Amino acid sequence: MGEPPRAQAVCGQEALNLLNCVAESTFDQDKCLRFLQDLRDCVLNKKVKKFSLSDQNQQEAGSVGKKL
Repeated sequence: MGEPPRAQAVCGQEALNLLNCVAESTFDQDKCLRFLQDLRDCVLNKKVKKFSLSDQNQQEAGSVGKKL
């Protein structure tokens, strides 16, 4: 039936928007800069100190977007 819903990482959507923007074949720098500013605003508002990436094989504390 699909995967169970995951908890949304802090600023995860903003980070995903920026990553997908830079990956587009028709790179639009102005559009990506807006996503960058959105991510920066979120990081400041949520007081994020560091991001980390983890895959399904790792069971570490500190998944994407958690404050360290």
